[in-house]
Amino acid sequence: MTNRAGILVAVGAAVAGLVSAVPASATADTGAPRAPQLKWTDCATEDYPTLQCATVRSPLDHDRPSGRQVTLALSRIPHTAKTSQGPLLVNPGGPGGSGLSMAGFVASSLPSKVAAAYDVIGFDPRGVGKSRPALNCVPKYFDPVRPDSVPTSYRDERAKRDRAASFAAACGEKHGDLLPYMDTVSAAKDLDVIRRALGSRQINYFGYSYGTYLGAVYAKLYPERVRRLVLDSIVDPDGVWYDDNLSQDYAFDARHRAFTAWVAENDATYRLGTDPSRVEAAWYAMRAAVKEHPAGGKVGPGELEDTFMPGGYYNGYWPYLAEAFAAYVNEGDQEALVESYENFGAVGAGGENGYSVYTAVQCRDAAWPRDWNTWRDDTRAVNAEAPFITWNNTWYNAPCASWPVEPLNPVRVTNHELPPALLFQATDDAATPYEGGVTMHRKLKGSSLVVEQGGGNHGITLSGSNCLDAYLADYLATGTVPRGDGSRAGADAVCRALPDPKPLPAEKAAAGSANDSKGSRLHGLLGFRG
Repeated sequence: MTNRAGILVAVGAAVAGLVSAVPASATADTGAPRAPQLKWTDCATEDYPTLQCATVRSPLDHDRPSGRQVTLALSRIPHTAKTSQGPLLVNPGGPGGSGLSMAGFVASSLPSKVAAAYDVIGFDPRGVGKSRPALNCVPKYFDPVRPDSVPTSYRDERAKRDRAASFAAACGEKHGDLLPYMDTVSAAKDLDVIRRALGSRQINYFGYSYGTYLGAVYAKLYPERVRRLVLDSIVDPDGVWYDDNLSQDYAFDARHRAFTAWVAENDATYRLGTDPSRVEAAWYAMRAAVKEHPAGGKVGPGELEDTFMPGGYYNGYWPYLAEAFAAYVNEGDQEALVESYENFGAVGAGGENGYSVYTAVQCRDAAWPRDWNTWRDDTRAVNAEAPFITWNNTWYNAPCASWPVEPLNPVRVTNHELPPALLFQATDDAATPYEGGVTMHRKLKGSSLVVEQGGGNHGITLSGSNCLDAYLADYLATGTVPRGDGSRAGADAVCRALPDPKPLPAEKAAAGSANDSKGSRLHGLLGFRG
């Protein structure tokens, strides 16, 4: 669950003019409103001409508020209505996802009357993006061609373990002063620093993916400071983080099989067969082929998994991935795979930063097994049923097996003190499986759960569904949530999933990155594993 790749994200232009605010007050805070402390400057882009930027300082260690400070980068689309509903803080997930571009996206995607009533606030959490200091434990850690994720022998597995352990050690060496304070509770306390700097008694919060857990933790710490709370594609708070990742492995495999079934349904375009199992076999044959001879010298099996994993987050990528898949299998076109890898799987400096924060937060938030036999046994068991990304995901998280900082205890997010929260969850979401939404709904008393039946995308509001977006807009405008009639256990409202995409003309699909639909814009900001 992190912002693994930086496709379609253009944060840099949006944050050209960051100006520091005065340090957050070190005195006890009652939550009462105070004069805003932020100094906003223009950082407009072509897409978001009213975008503003600022920074605020926050204690590295919130137990020592007068000690060392970190700098958090913020963005804002200011309200234009005569009456303001206050700040709406938005987060794309991760941990490690940059949120600066989210302010413009959310403000432009909501109905104009709804958006006009809010100051929509984006932010880079501690360690991320334009916030300072920013983490990058091992530059070029994901450069191709990486070792195959599936070990072929004990010695091979040992080498992969050593590689993950070396990442953890390098992170401790380079950022040892920061790692004890890279955790969700510290990030949630940063949100309250932002609230104070905005001069607001309460915040409204809208989070996707890991941002749902961050929001739930903030709400647990400061329930009286939450005005409205929207959680989309919800982390299972009972599984942070080892068990949640095992659940992902099964769900991503199911989503990958949905992709190969879609390719089979569109055999007239892709000519890979009408039997989904035959198409799936062709994909694994392609994986075996690039293991022996990496496509274009860049795409081995690990890179191939990284390239096709985004299809598990968003089916809008399927036509592009299918075109590259078919071009390689039918015509031996290696460049098609390379181009898809560069668009969907390659990790640049932003992705390196995101992964460094991801490991720092998840390894610190909760205990992970220290006995490698547990990792091996669990991975083998899951991989036997769900081989698509299981070993890949294990190595992605394996630094936590030897993380240099002791773990904290996960936050118990059960909450009976909140105003009604609005939750959104797709039934076939791979990154945050459906059960997580049901669990969070149960833990947040008075919350309302809107389910996208048959939906498999991760991040479902502001992505093209009029049904889902109507519930979101009504809630942000009036605070109203739907209440179920008991026809579906656990759900207060149900929206039908959007139809799967249609194949694209070959020349358009081969052109590379995804189109400019709402869904593509959102998922470019959410990133992958996030």
